[in-house]
Amino acid sequence: MKHWRNKLLLLGGAAALGLAIPASSQQAPVLPPGFGDPANQPPPPPPPTEDPAPANVENVEPRPSRPAPRRAPAPASDVAVATISPEDELAALAAINLPPPIEIPDAARRPVDVVGALGPSDGGLGDNAFGTANGRFLSTLMRRIEAPLPSRWASILLRRALLSRVQAPSWVHPVDWVAERAWLLLRMGEADAARMLVQSVDVDRFTPKMFSVAVQTALATADPAALCPLVEPGRKTSKEPVWPLADAMCAALQGEASRASVAIDQARRRGSVGGIDLLLAEKVIGSGPNTRRAVTVQWDEVDALNSWRFGLAAATGIEFPQGLLANAPDQMRAWHARAPMIPLEQRVGTAQTAAALGVFSNDSLVEMYSLLMDGLDITEIEGSVGARLRRAYAGRTANDRIGAIKDLWGQAKTPDERYARLILTSVAASRLPPIEPFQQEASNLIASMLSSGADRGVSRWAELASGLEGEAGQRAWALLAVGAPQPIDISSGQIDDYQGGDFRAKLLFAALAGLGRISESQANSLADDMEVPIGRENSWTRMLDGAVRNRQQGTVAVLAAAGMQTSNWRGVPPEHLYRITRALTQVGLEYEARMIAAEALTRL
Repeated sequence: MKHWRNKLLLLGGAAALGLAIPASSQQAPVLPPGFGDPANQPPPPPPPTEDPAPANVENVEPRPSRPAPRRAPAPASDVAVATISPEDELAALAAINLPPPIEIPDAARRPVDVVGALGPSDGGLGDNAFGTANGRFLSTLMRRIEAPLPSRWASILLRRALLSRVQAPSWVHPVDWVAERAWLLLRMGEADAARMLVQSVDVDRFTPKMFSVAVQTALATADPAALCPLVEPGRKTSKEPVWPLADAMCAALQGEASRASVAIDQARRRGSVGGIDLLLAEKVIGSGPNTRRAVTVQWDEVDALNSWRFGLAAATGIEFPQGLLANAPDQMRAWHARAPMIPLEQRVGTAQTAAALGVFSNDSLVEMYSLLMDGLDITEIEGSVGARLRRAYAGRTANDRIGAIKDLWGQAKTPDERYARLILTSVAASRLPPIEPFQQEASNLIASMLSSGADRGVSRWAELASGLEGEAGQRAWALLAVGAPQPIDISSGQIDDYQGGDFRAKLLFAALAGLGRISESQANSLADDMEVPIGRENSWTRMLDGAVRNRQQGTVAVLAAAGMQTSNWRGVPPEHLYRITRALTQVGLEYEARMIAAEALTRL
């Protein structure tokens, strides 16, 4: 488990880091050696200089006096802050030279200063999502976030923030701003969301950073054809070996078999890429018309997947060895779950990961299992997940339905699978009546409903759950206390007596205090008794407070993610959960705060 103290972010000073998109937060190499090497990329375009960089907490911009290295040990109670001096930043910006843009008619250009797929009516966070926050700071902060996050609901909120149609903030190039958002989405496992942003910018407006992210997006979505518009302008931007290979693959896909053969043979002679990475490119070429290339891909000598291997293998429908897939980063497993060329039955396992990360919804899981059941022989249907799911929705009696739901829960073997099964059954659970025979399963049914955000139905279970004793009753009460739309009666004694374990009790207290569901005097008293330092201040809390004062929902969402730099909920400090739920509630995201709190109690 990654301890949160080792994952604190070095916030600020983006100029020292803005030359390329690093892959330090990945658990496996993203591309073969030489692909996307930051040293081989030209610097990005300068940000607009008409606005000076805000330098106060109100604008969520830290102000240390000296530069600091990218990562350094930080006190347990604080978040390290690093910048470089404004004079050095301006000198670096003045030295930047850009290649001339490709000329296209102004009428055909799409704006780059306002980009996003979600407007306010679509679930976006609105024009003021990032307000006047410094774009250089936000870009650095997003780049430093280690994704995926331990919280499904924090990821869902962050996806909404990153996809919101917002004005590019000051002091950052607007295209680089889009690239940073897409790059974070990719690391979260959100390949399709990243593609939405990348495709919102015309290729002639791409910066070096956007070219890097666009290549990653094409691979994450298993779509090598998406590289084709990038080849010629990309070659003018960098000398990466991805461009000759992409040129060869695109020639094959366009029916130019001879040119594809010449290009791939030249790449082989250069020797910059070899082994399975070259074979996979040849496999894509072999899928083109009239190429007459039969390529057999063997995984024997491969010890890890990267984006290149994943994207080309998934695009050609090659089955991944289970060992490689099981050890792949979680975000890559989420990419695998939505790859259209991979047979559905091979994607079931990774779909559980995608659901736990927030990439897949209840609808996505239900549809996947329904399609799988449609493809089964009639003798194979009975006992399948799809058949149980059908009974959970449409069993003749309520007992039939809850029996099927419990069977689905019982099949899960890992924590992520168990949580994914709660998501899978959430709608079916919300249709069950709160009757006494189901009392013992009340806590699991409430957890299932809240896992997919079906919070309105949980209040119906409050009276039944109140008569449930033991740990199951405590769990049901705790989930209702943080997750129900309407607050329930809560006493300090109930929190003290909570039987979920010391750490879980601290998270429960932190969530209740952050949501404002206990009084300030109760919160202060319990904070002392339980040794949860909710009043402690540091750089991160001050920036959260500044974003709250400015009503910047997007900045709050990004900072909330920054406070969850750990692999699972055991590493999230209770005081961080307090600050996160409090900030979200204060900026009008109380629903998301409740779902995050309920998830914390469910997944521990």
